[in-house]
Amino acid sequence: MAKTAMIRARVEPELKEEGETVLKQLGLSTSEFISMTFRQLIMRKGLPFDARIPNEETAAALKESAADYKAGRLKTYRSSEAFFKEMDEEVAAESDS
Repeated sequence: MAKTAMIRARVEPELKEEGETVLKQLGLSTSEFISMTFRQLIMRKGLPFDARIPNEETAAALKESAADYKAGRLKTYRSSEAFFKEMDEEVAAESDS
């Protein structure tokens, strides 16, 4: 067995419990998850997930979109297929005009 190093971290008990529940469903231990995450960190030379702070323009657009959603000004779809079907229909209708 390869040598291992100990990592100790403090996390909220609920966070630990919920995380371990998901890992168990995936068949992974916490140690395996941490090792996988470190491998991805090394391979990518950065975080293995998107962790950016949006610029002012993007932050404003996100805030506006959230407000529009809360106010009911945005149309929602049950699936991406429903969205694309409607888009195809709109494009077809425009080309017929």
